[in-house]
Amino acid sequence: MNMTNKLCVITGANSGIGFETARELAKQGAFIVMVCRNEDKALEAKEEILRETHSAGIDIVLCDFSSQDEIRSAAAEIKKRYEKIEILINNHGFTGSGYKETVDGLEEVFAVNHIGYFLFTNLLLDTLKNADKARIINVASTAHRNGEFDPENLQLKRNYQPWKAYGNSKLFNILFTVELAKRIEDSGVTANCLHPGVIASNFGNTGPWWIRFFFGFAKPLLKSNKEGAQTTIYLATSDEVENVNGAYFKDSKAATPSKLARNEFAAEKLWEISEKLCGLS
Repeated sequence: MNMTNKLCVITGANSGIGFETARELAKQGAFIVMVCRNEDKALEAKEEILRETHSAGIDIVLCDFSSQDEIRSAAAEIKKRYEKIEILINNHGFTGSGYKETVDGLEEVFAVNHIGYFLFTNLLLDTLKNADKARIINVASTAHRNGEFDPENLQLKRNYQPWKAYGNSKLFNILFTVELAKRIEDSGVTANCLHPGVIASNFGNTGPWWIRFFFGFAKPLLKSNKEGAQTTIYLATSDEVENVNGAYFKDSKAATPSKLARNEFAAEKLWEISEKLCGLS
């Protein structure tokens, strides 16, 4: 697909695979909106891309995805500046080291990794539909296979474990994609998700000690950020997936997620609960 002047909104775009995705799409001529929490890091990332691609169009919108007010403000700012979005890439995410609540009273990993995707996407959906064709790409993970779906304990307020919280959030990313794809069918917008691989990035820095140890010890064996961004870039640019909707990808190929991740009842129930938590219902 010709990416020239395509508006691409990328969350978590100042580092890791989000930065590599932004850099490559900018090289292909896309206009990038980097949605980032840290302004200084976002400006540094923007300058680095501009040094390589002098003609790139890059905008920055600040957002802390642990706050629903900030998500709403960021979405409103994007809608004010732009009439349509061709590509939305939900890429931000992190691992926590222990149970912590956000300003909205939600468990932090659940709030950032799931509600951040859910609310931001829903707020921008009309702007995506304004494009002739648009794509939503949600970065999930094979860690979803460790996830569980318990409607009575989605946020692990009972028996909290950091890695379980992360696995649940990645399962919810896929369930969200499944339900979203159904709801936007025939709208001209598609939604797909992916596993980027296990990446040698700063991702595990906020996790418990054993996650930090694993990422530090195994770093030479892991994918680079550039390698990890390839499936996201493929889903954003390839003509092969123009009409694909609701699929899960790995290594730029359609793959089969866990049985639970394909459970339509769980997807519908998660959507219903998420609407209430965001005040969208």
